[in-house]
Amino acid sequence: MEIFLPADPWGSGNTSLDNHTGLFSGTELLLRFKPLFLPLYCLLVAVAAVGNCFLLACISSDKKLHNATNFFIGNLAAGDLLMCLSCVPLTASYALGRGGWAFGRPLCHLVPLLQGATVVASALSLTAIAVDRYIVVAHPVRRRISVRGCGGVALGIWCLSLALAAPPSFYTRYLDLRPSGLHLVVCEEFWPSSGHLRLLYSCFILTASYMIPLLSVSVSYCAISGSLRRHALPGETSRSQERWSRRRRKTFSLLVASVLAFALCWLPLQVLNLLLDLDPDFHITGKRYINLLQVCCHLVAMSSTCYNPFIYASLHSKVRQHLKGYLCYRRRRAAPREGGADVHGETLTSPCASSHTNDGLGNTKNNI
Repeated sequence: MEIFLPADPWGSGNTSLDNHTGLFSGTELLLRFKPLFLPLYCLLVAVAAVGNCFLLACISSDKKLHNATNFFIGNLAAGDLLMCLSCVPLTASYALGRGGWAFGRPLCHLVPLLQGATVVASALSLTAIAVDRYIVVAHPVRRRISVRGCGGVALGIWCLSLALAAPPSFYTRYLDLRPSGLHLVVCEEFWPSSGHLRLLYSCFILTASYMIPLLSVSVSYCAISGSLRRHALPGETSRSQERWSRRRRKTFSLLVASVLAFALCWLPLQVLNLLLDLDPDFHITGKRYINLLQVCCHLVAMSSTCYNPFIYASLHSKVRQHLKGYLCYRRRRAAPREGGADVHGETLTSPCASSHTNDGLGNTKNNI
């Protein structure tokens, strides 16, 4: 992903210090908004890290959540967690710092690779979830994919994602401009100036990581919706069929919300990157505003790592029960001795006590 600097700025061959300084005409404008962007990035990382860690903990600790769909949702959460912990802080520091890239040459190549791979992996994970949901709804008596099969699909997703994200990392250059008198270290993509290789790659990655997955997800969801209206579960009564359809519609809503969040968050940055490839001279956007636009679009795109835990918790009762049980445990530990305590000091009664029934975490049957 190319951000914060124009592509191939030294393509003209003129390497004077004045030309270098002119490339960053929008930096001062961007730094004026640093007090706004820095807290937003910190909040984004904190929310995404806590939410995705909690989601992964719920899926891994509860055997009733061990199925193909939740495996792919966990894969999606792992990718989001990797992005928010490894890519977002470094990229934000590079964008909002005056000295440029401060993390050395190896990370200069690794961060674009990881960021691009996690984006593609998210799109492919959503595609895998949609296909799995279609098979479950349209063919309910068919045997589901095994855990080993899920692992193979996840491995294939990450291998393909790394392969598709490799070209920008290959063309990324680490340039230390301090010896020339400019206190700046640049970590940017420098594609060959001849031909349209960068534009071709942008169109390809836009199609592969955005258009095709969204199209396949849309087709799958339309098929799911049609199947829910037409078919009844074989051998089930009307009441059981209604309960089955209600659970599947809830899952349907969860996945649609996840796809819409991914699509809407990444659309501005995808469009802006394509626009920059088509307009390298900044006739449309203008150099002064390009850094500010890129940071805004990047912040919106990175916010996609925050939404899935909330979407999942709002539509999945078992995740809510895990969260409620944790909060109730913390409340009981911190509560004063109201209503009596046992010999070990544990509170015997609490506002949450009534929620721990026999059919709570152990017997809930609305798994995805």
